[in-house]
Amino acid sequence: AVATVNKYGRITAVGEGKCTVTVVSADNSAVSAQFSVTVNAPVKIEPTYIDGILIVNKSYPLPSDYNPGTNPEAKQALDEMFAAAAGDGLTMRVVSGFRSYTTQKNLYNKYVRRDGAAKADTYSARPGFSEHQTGLAFDINKANDSFVGTPEALWLAANAYKYGFILRYPEGKESITGYQFEPWHYRYVGKERALKIYESGLTVEEYYGITSCYK
Repeated sequence: AVATVNKYGRITAVGEGKCTVTVVSADNSAVSAQFSVTVNAPVKIEPTYIDGILIVNKSYPLPSDYNPGTNPEAKQALDEMFAAAAGDGLTMRVVSGFRSYTTQKNLYNKYVRRDGAAKADTYSARPGFSEHQTGLAFDINKANDSFVGTPEALWLAANAYKYGFILRYPEGKESITGYQFEPWHYRYVGKERALKIYESGLTVEEYYGITSCYK
C-alpha cells in the first residue's frame, strides 16, 4: 500500500505512509538489512503572482496540468511588434511559443541525454519551470547563439518594451536568472511594467527581489 520493490531493488512509492523494506542475502539468509521508507503526500503547486505578473523560474514552478496555450493578449502585442519591425525592414517569426509540461519534459530530457543535467540546466528549464508553459514567452527567429548581434536582436533589445515585452535572460545576469544569455527569449508583462523593468536595467529577479534556483 505504501511502496513496491522490483527484482533490482528499485523502490517505487505507491501511497502516503511508512513501511519497512527488508533485504535478505540470496546466499545466506542470516544476512539481511532493513530500510525505512516514508512516502509523503504530494505537494500541491500553485502559480505564483507578484505585482500581477505570473512568475516562473527555477524557484517558482507551475503545476503539470497548467495548460493555457498562447495568451491572446501577448499574441496580439507580438503581432504589433513584428509589424513595427517589418516597417523597419526586419523579418521576425516565432520559433518557439507555448509549450506544455509534457513537451518541456521531453525537450529537457533530450538535452540532458546530449549534454548532461548540469549543462542542460544552464539553457533549458526542467518541466514545470519553463516560462514557455505560461503562454507568455516567445523565442524569436533563432534560439541559438547565431542570433546574437543580428539587426533583429538589436532591434528587439531597443524596442520590445514598447509592446509590453522584456528580454528575460540578459547578458551578464546568468548567475541571477539561472540561464545563459538568450537574446531571442522575450516575455510579455504588459507595456507599463515592461517600461519600468526596461528603464531599471534589472532582471525580473532583481526587480522583484526573488531568487531563481532549484531546491
